[in-house]
Amino acid sequence: MRNLKLMVTGLALAGLAGCGTAYAAASPSASWVAPSSSPTATSAATSAETSVPASPSSEAPSPEAPAAPSSEAPAAPSSEAPTPSSEAPSSSPAAAHHGGPANSLMKTGTKDVALTFDDGPDPVQTPALLDLLGEQGIKATFCLVGQQAAAHPDLVRRIVEEGHTLCNHSWNHSLTLGKGSPAAIRKDLQKTNDAIHAAVPDAEIKYMRAPGGNFTPALVKAASDLGMTSIYWDLDPRDWDHPAGETDATHTARVISTVKKHTTKGAIILSHDYGQPDTIKAYRTLIPWLKTRFTLIALPVDNAL
Repeated sequence: MRNLKLMVTGLALAGLAGCGTAYAAASPSASWVAPSSSPTATSAATSAETSVPASPSSEAPSPEAPAAPSSEAPAAPSSEAPTPSSEAPSSSPAAAHHGGPANSLMKTGTKDVALTFDDGPDPVQTPALLDLLGEQGIKATFCLVGQQAAAHPDLVRRIVEEGHTLCNHSWNHSLTLGKGSPAAIRKDLQKTNDAIHAAVPDAEIKYMRAPGGNFTPALVKAASDLGMTSIYWDLDPRDWDHPAGETDATHTARVISTVKKHTTKGAIILSHDYGQPDTIKAYRTLIPWLKTRFTLIALPVDNAL
């Protein structure tokens, strides 16, 4: 009986991680998330209507900023990804690159690696990140929260002017967006696109990422109807997770170590610019390292994946 209880507890832990508290993909072994140093057992009930469990929180974020990430119930990786290869990158097609929750995109579909940054624009961290990307000659994908885009249109313009790809990350980072009615979901995504277009009228928004990675078929369909491909991720270094007692230096080193150890060909890497100065510090080390091993890309706009 004790063994049965342990097994149930173990299953309940599998799959929780990401931007906010995200649920892992239907095939957790296909992606990797860094474990927290102090995991918490939390029940993960599966919805009969969607391919992902019910969202862990219905709390709406502050109107001034997206919801703060939760550190509860982190995922334990099902297996370790191999150390990145130094083999020269290629644009040849890879294996099927969908397979995230509700069949969202997990990989780039080539050997190239995509850096994605969520929850901005942030008035302090986003300019610092853009400066770094510019210095390194790297393009990335920015998943923008509508409220933040409306508050900082100058940064939306700069992101576009500097050649980065835009992604819709919902209006206010509601972790339960995908559980709403089709009309409510579409309204939220459209409002976010409108905020981005208020800054850059002709901006192309070809991607959508669910807050917390909480994709549902209804959310993916609404995004598709608006011309957007839904993107999950292949690697989550948990840059958003700040366990009690972890110093900035330790946090930065953990993110660097995780990305170095687990980045593989075709990876979509999840990171955050909103409120995450340690992430910017980490990428000052990571981008030069990644450039020697992979081709770093923004997700394509002309032919969205």
